[in-house]
Amino acid sequence: MTTARTPGHGPLAGVRVVELAGIGPGPFAAMLLADLGADVVRVDRPGGPGLGIDPACDVTNRNKRSVVVDLKSPDGAGRVLDLAARADVLVEGYRPGVAERLGVGPEPCHARNPRLVYGRMTGWGQDGPLAPRAGHDIAYLAPTGALGMIGGPGTPPPPPANLLGDYAGGSLYLVVGVLAALHHARATGTGQVVDAAIVDGTAHLATMIHGMLAAGAWQDRRGANLLDGGCPYYGTYETADGRYMAVGALEPQFYAEFLALLGIGDRSGAHADVTRWDELREEVAARFKARTREEWTAVFEGTDACVAPVLSLREAPHHPHLAARGTFTDHGGITQPAPAPRFSATPTTVRSGPARPGADTAAVAREWDVPGLLPASRNPQ
Repeated sequence: MTTARTPGHGPLAGVRVVELAGIGPGPFAAMLLADLGADVVRVDRPGGPGLGIDPACDVTNRNKRSVVVDLKSPDGAGRVLDLAARADVLVEGYRPGVAERLGVGPEPCHARNPRLVYGRMTGWGQDGPLAPRAGHDIAYLAPTGALGMIGGPGTPPPPPANLLGDYAGGSLYLVVGVLAALHHARATGTGQVVDAAIVDGTAHLATMIHGMLAAGAWQDRRGANLLDGGCPYYGTYETADGRYMAVGALEPQFYAEFLALLGIGDRSGAHADVTRWDELREEVAARFKARTREEWTAVFEGTDACVAPVLSLREAPHHPHLAARGTFTDHGGITQPAPAPRFSATPTTVRSGPARPGADTAAVAREWDVPGLLPASRNPQ
């Protein structure tokens, strides 16, 4: 694990982003832009977003600055529009129509700044029958087919935390869209709206699977396919100490090495013979139960058998490979994933801890030339 340092401003240095505070995928997308070097100003609401954790520990607000604006006050929308007029990007995660009702939708923002990239993060998208409805990650995953692929046959599909929908299908697609639109705006002088919906992004993540389904190489049921736990050499197995090992020995040469190190003899014929998979799975499971996770880790260390220990969140930063790469970092006493990906010419880093609501109002007002952000007593007339 590395200790975060200050230089490293990232490839988006000089890009200004306004984030209208929310929870979940919007803040994570804005954090990624901030990690890449953008100057992200989070517009917090009075009283905070109500996430229920100490703001000092909410590392999705790292590398950002914060101002507080009450959008329901008479001058609230005007203050945000003043920021939008000086920004390259605005990110909001309200339900469709809410930003418009608050006076900070795309139309007034583009009236002030035609080059602005206006990023919208929702679960259902800006249109469609469910667009105005509430939801969370798991409800957005369910109709896309992605949730139905996860878990064993005959058991309920397990919630994949909120990583697959909120962040993979949501935040990352918003960031890709924002960066593409930013490139277009710089080339043409014209901004646009980016509609990032978790249902769209999550469905898009399964593109390869849909191709396999069309080719007859994927069965539309759980636990019957190469990558969903149906295959005995692609899955997880319990060890003697109640922990787990992950196996991904798909190719024949890796499968052969896996069998040899596991010590179960010649089962090469079971690689492509689906009728022998259940028997093979039982044998593999019995072998893994004979030793602890650490013992099996030592057996497979340095090999191409494609086997790795399943670690907990607290264990992960100490894995030798992740520690050597500095995949995790420490800033302000909080261990957290380091910015990703990596850049040879414009390195990134954790420059600052979680932004405290309103703590940067004076600095932002000065540097962005938005004096209206300051309280009346400090706002020169």
